[in-house]
Amino acid sequence: MVNPKSADLDGGLYLVSVPIGTARDITLRALDILADVDVIAAEDTRSMRRLLDIHGVVLGDRPLIAYHDHNGPKVRPKLLQWLREGRSVAYASEAGTPMVADPGFDLVRAAREDGTPVTAAPGPVAAIVALTLSGLPTDRFLFAGFLPSHKGRRKSALQGLTRIEATLILYESPKRCAASLADMASVLGGDRPAALCRELTKKFEEVRRGTLTELAAEMAERPVKGEVVLVVAGADGDSSNLSSDDVDSRLKEVIPRMSLRDGVDLVAAESGMKRRQVYQRALDLIGRDVQEDQGGDGDSGAVNGADAEGEQGGDAQ
Repeated sequence: MVNPKSADLDGGLYLVSVPIGTARDITLRALDILADVDVIAAEDTRSMRRLLDIHGVVLGDRPLIAYHDHNGPKVRPKLLQWLREGRSVAYASEAGTPMVADPGFDLVRAAREDGTPVTAAPGPVAAIVALTLSGLPTDRFLFAGFLPSHKGRRKSALQGLTRIEATLILYESPKRCAASLADMASVLGGDRPAALCRELTKKFEEVRRGTLTELAAEMAERPVKGEVVLVVAGADGDSSNLSSDDVDSRLKEVIPRMSLRDGVDLVAAESGMKRRQVYQRALDLIGRDVQEDQGGDGDSGAVNGADAEGEQGGDAQ
């Protein structure tokens, strides 16, 4: 272990990135700052004390203040007063980089409004670690944070991501993984490649890869524990990338007013989905509609039967 370097720090707010799992992932600069600031504010003071102990950083009589979502309005004025007095204050998330899905934003904004210098000691962030391990494109990506826990609001949030032509990175609770992946498959399209990354840099690190449909089914059967990051392929810029639900809705619109063949061709072109998949979805919809009309005993071939027969013959060639 390298002992932290002791040096006088200028007054200001220091955003310190801490490990997301493995304690040795901290940077030497982060240790220097933690060793020398006048005040340490941490989202979780217990994890901060453990980190200081592991690396031999002596807290002494310096304040170690909890700062999180629940006490921010009460604690923030005290931190800002110390900053106005010219003291150096470090802020650290429970894990990873401050300002990424943590309560540091209001503190940083208030400090800047006061004219306080703000700087950062960069380090680990789960979103980037997951992206690099996912096997998905890294040239363009969007961090979308946490999805809403309510199903309806979650689907609405996902609708806003359907046309994003960049790899999507999301944080999720392990308890909601199966439901969220199922909603992603429904809204974004079940064939999209994705990766579920959990317990990154820790002993039980795991990356599961597959389509959204495959991962949703796997999570339903084998739930996971620990910190989870979901990485999902972005939209294909060569098509309008309708979701699976949108494809069904579009088929319901076009099938009554054109032949099955033409309707499938149109929706396949609009959605970017493989023609055979669109055709199968159309047959499923026709079957359901006929069963509803005939009390569940109808023959799906009764609707657009000639087209269906022709499609089957054509696709078989």
